[in-house]
Amino acid sequence: MRSYSSKKDINYVGDGKGYHALDIYYPKEDKESYPVIVHIYGSAWSSNNSKGNADLTTLGEGAVKAGYIFVTPNHRANNDVGAQWPGLLNDIKAVVRYLRGNAESLKIDTSFLAISGFSSGGHLATMMGASRNVKEYTVGSTTVDIEGNLGNFTEFSSSVDAVCDWSGPVILNKLNCGNAMDLNNFISPMMNNCSASQCPDIYALATAVTFMDPSDPPYILVHGSADNIVAQCQSKLLYDELQKNNIESKYIPTGGGHEVNKDKVPDVIEFF
Repeated sequence: MRSYSSKKDINYVGDGKGYHALDIYYPKEDKESYPVIVHIYGSAWSSNNSKGNADLTTLGEGAVKAGYIFVTPNHRANNDVGAQWPGLLNDIKAVVRYLRGNAESLKIDTSFLAISGFSSGGHLATMMGASRNVKEYTVGSTTVDIEGNLGNFTEFSSSVDAVCDWSGPVILNKLNCGNAMDLNNFISPMMNNCSASQCPDIYALATAVTFMDPSDPPYILVHGSADNIVAQCQSKLLYDELQKNNIESKYIPTGGGHEVNKDKVPDVIEFF
């Protein structure tokens, strides 16, 4: 991505924290504005500074070559202050509001803003789609502020127009649907060190299925059968729920592992 112009380390909350910084990469063709793909890195929710490694040579290259601005944000890690769910989601909501609030200076076409994510980033991306236009939400005895109030652009919408999930652990209370890594040690710090069986309400509030309805944006899911980190059945379970809710969706199973599959980047760009 060195051959593309960029703006780096923009603080989207205004608090000076590195975990609230983002990078923006621009296509070579000079235009007044461009559609946007925001892509969230994978880290098992445990890195607060991996935007520089956010699949730049795969999805990033494909995006800018196709005429999209490619945005890679940092977000808080699972053990950072304020990372209790939905803290990480509040960060990504703030990213989208910042982009809309600065659309003119950043050359952003606000008529199409897509969200994408790999692994734990895929989890956050699926939540962004299903919870768009949701402020607070209650499951059982637990109510959370889904939107949050981070940053200086809270009057703007955090809604996204399309979602891509690459190999994401997306149904947090059904992670054992297949043979893969035990991710509970990475998830529980965000959930007050509580398990899915102990605290089902907060896990439901961190799962896109809880929020789904036919007004949700289109989803595309890409997941490999050889993934030994997140079982491929996670994406199949999500796809089945998307179909039940009459949400436009496409599922691309591959034979690959835990990755952003470069061969499938054109499919995602075409879907967007």
